[in-house]
Amino acid sequence: MAKNPVAENSCTLAIKAIPNAPRSEVVGWLGAALKIKVHAPALDGRANEALCEFLAGELGLPKRAVTLAHGDKSRQKLVRITGLTLAEVKTRLDV
Repeated sequence: MAKNPVAENSCTLAIKAIPNAPRSEVVGWLGAALKIKVHAPALDGRANEALCEFLAGELGLPKRAVTLAHGDKSRQKLVRITGLTLAEVKTRLDV
């Protein structure tokens, strides 16, 4: 059976999102979750969209490679990253 290369190069990442920050930035690790401040307000999904876009930019991936998998109305989120393994994500973020 052939392996799916997309499934091999994807991962999920736990995020603690802080909306309405002065600027978007990666703060650091809180246990297994990555704390990220997002400039956008938590209205109409704007913070979720900004979070995915910011994370894609930080990882050097296209916007469509980072999607919200769980937690659209919570600060605790789970994002799916296509194109990188969890180890590669941690290396690229270097926090």
